[in-house]
Amino acid sequence: MVTGQCNCGLVSFAIEMDPKDIYICHCSICRRWTGNNGVAVSIVPKEQFRWVSGEENVASWQKSNADWQSWFCRNCGSALPGNNDEMNMFIPVGLLDAGANNLEVSHHIWVESRAAWDKICDEGKQHQREFQG
Repeated sequence: MVTGQCNCGLVSFAIEMDPKDIYICHCSICRRWTGNNGVAVSIVPKEQFRWVSGEENVASWQKSNADWQSWFCRNCGSALPGNNDEMNMFIPVGLLDAGANNLEVSHHIWVESRAAWDKICDEGKQHQREFQG
């Protein structure tokens, strides 16, 4: 089991498996969400995920005219896990506590829209758009 939490600790969660793959999205929406080169997430089945505390502090925002939604802590603003699709959750891997030792960058998505200064220097497979796996 792997656990994680937001910056202020009000929201915490557990994953009943050891995630392995990290997907880094380099699209402009994810860059603006994080203020960085994108967002690094792991994808886990919804049945393997549970909120431990603070679920009432989870807020979301839907981008107009886009199929994109973010989840965050109402108190500290930390990015939080959210719905990836009907069956899976995305987990921002920076939230994970010590013990998530098997993680490795496997895929970079939306590479065609990455920032000019964003240099990919690992062995993760690069996809010009979304992952087709």
